[in-house]
Amino acid sequence: MSYDDVAGFIHGLTVADLPPEVVEAAERSLLDLLGVAAGGSTTRLSQIVREHSVRWCAAGPGGAARLLFDGRPVSPVGAALAGAATIDSLDAHDGHALAKGHAGVAVLPAVLACAELIPAPTNSDLLIALVVGYEVAIRAGIALHASTPDYHCSGAWNALGAAAVAARMLGLSGGQTEHALGIAEYHGPRGQMMRCIEHPTMVKDGSDRGAAAGVSAALLAADGFTGAPALTAQAAPGWTDLGHRWRILDLYYKPYPVCRWAHPAIDAALELRPTGNSDISAVEVVTFYEAAQLTCRRPVTTEQAQYSLPFPVAVALLRGNLSAADITGDALADETITRLADSISVRESAAYSAAFPAVRSARVTVTLTDGRVRSVAVTANRGDPAIPLTGRELIGKFRQLAQPVLGAVRSDRIEAAVAALSGGGSAQPLMDAVLAAP
Repeated sequence: MSYDDVAGFIHGLTVADLPPEVVEAAERSLLDLLGVAAGGSTTRLSQIVREHSVRWCAAGPGGAARLLFDGRPVSPVGAALAGAATIDSLDAHDGHALAKGHAGVAVLPAVLACAELIPAPTNSDLLIALVVGYEVAIRAGIALHASTPDYHCSGAWNALGAAAVAARMLGLSGGQTEHALGIAEYHGPRGQMMRCIEHPTMVKDGSDRGAAAGVSAALLAADGFTGAPALTAQAAPGWTDLGHRWRILDLYYKPYPVCRWAHPAIDAALELRPTGNSDISAVEVVTFYEAAQLTCRRPVTTEQAQYSLPFPVAVALLRGNLSAADITGDALADETITRLADSISVRESAAYSAAFPAVRSARVTVTLTDGRVRSVAVTANRGDPAIPLTGRELIGKFRQLAQPVLGAVRSDRIEAAVAALSGGGSAQPLMDAVLAAP
């Protein structure tokens, strides 16, 4: 079907309009995000923002929303802020290559926060809102990056996805929805992404503020606050295919909990590892410009480890894997890893840089002490649509992240509730499973 404008898509989309593969993608993304959120809930970043929301974003007469994997009630804006911060604290969530960032990290917290405000939310409500949020956010991201030379954080554009979710779930009018999108675009954080790459801290990708700005924008628009138009949501070619081309099908899913730019080098390092890591004398990584800026070699915080290229490559070469435990635990203090990371040379390839963001490439060359040299180039990353993670791999990732935090019984309950999303019925079992205290 066709839509006259973005607001028409936001409010007109039905479950019957969704192809089966889109429904599957929404369920896949939901489970992946919830696993990352469960793992992220143990980080210092998540703990700080949840406490901040409880202290400074208290629930008012308009309604309360529970914190993700926490259970304490706060305002819907505070719940969106903390939920996105929790997911973003562990850099393992889905993303979109052309948007150069992440949509689901803001969309899902907005869905959960707004579902707490409506009577008897259904699985269909959640499903439609997720798809609406992804489709709007990704297009806004592509449009933003095409309109400005500055590299803005994901919060600058996923705020529009969060606003679209809230407008849909709270029943805003078409005019109010246009204002909500405009407010979200104006209030969304225009953070300089490369600053956080060069100086990694807890501000990360700005998605916590994007989620909060989006939900706040819809609530403001409902009260009569104006802000239209959203320039990144105009009827340009990227928007006229709403309901025909499904951008949610272009998502990548991360096998490693670090910046996606480092993944091609990690994939190459893992392929090279069987040469015998004890005999490595030199490692060179050739990659695109943005990835070459991931320069932190001796991370002391989780955030620094997630925005590093030499460190995860060294972990992959020495341990044969890269997990959440490696960026939050003993690997940060492992001198064998940090010595190897110190020795890795990184340089840019002009050809690789020209192909970014559609293609993210790296070539890793390992020189052994006996003089042998091995090199592997990677131009398609595991988890991309062209090399998707299998259903079994994604479920395994969810369990690996969720079970240590939630236990097997609750994790199984979440899996079952997500699998039942397309069947309709009440959303309360899923919401209670993810919004209660651990």
